[in-house]
Amino acid sequence: MSPMPKSKKMTDFNFEEALAELNQLVEQMEQGGLTLEESLQSFERGIALTRSCQTALKAAEQKVQILTEKNGQTLLEPFTDEADE
Repeated sequence: MSPMPKSKKMTDFNFEEALAELNQLVEQMEQGGLTLEESLQSFERGIALTRSCQTALKAAEQKVQILTEKNGQTLLEPFTDEADE
């Protein structure tokens, strides 16, 4: 596992990689083979990844909202999954 550098800018953020790393951290912690120090480091990294993912999701939500607005009003359309049709 190669953790993302802390200096990595949000523009370089990869949501899928962060989520995969977070899942890997959770699996390692659930197995219980980590020392206390390793567990604390993993927990701290997990919190940082969670916050980064939440920020990315919020930004995506705002972009979707902007894209669905027309003349200052939000256009709500029912979601249809093309695979279900």
